[in-house]
Amino acid sequence: MTMTNPNENMLDDLFAQARATAPAPSDDLMARVLADADAMLPGQPAAVAPQMGLWARLLDMIGGWPSVSGLAAATVAGVWVGVAPPSTVEDLTATMIGDEVSISLFSADLMLGAGALIDG
Repeated sequence: MTMTNPNENMLDDLFAQARATAPAPSDDLMARVLADADAMLPGQPAAVAPQMGLWARLLDMIGGWPSVSGLAAATVAGVWVGVAPPSTVEDLTATMIGDEVSISLFSADLMLGAGALIDG
């Protein structure tokens, strides 16, 4: 004796109802499709694409905003390493060139190193 699941019969009935109703597109969708088809007919004037400005073209050539942000991060890192290099970079430079050379960015006349501007 085989038992039948009543849920299977219910699913079969639901699928039969779904197959019986044919989906009809809305009038708005049909109007948009026909307008697009009319625009693509030969002999119709094509829509002119707006011209890009100089900065937009340069940004597009570079690769967009993700590339610009990467270039900005690399620039900041390069300036940081150039102004305050780690000791390993100074040691490598000293071994390659022969002498370590330090250049002070601030003169002693400004007294920035003495803490004159830090007084509370």
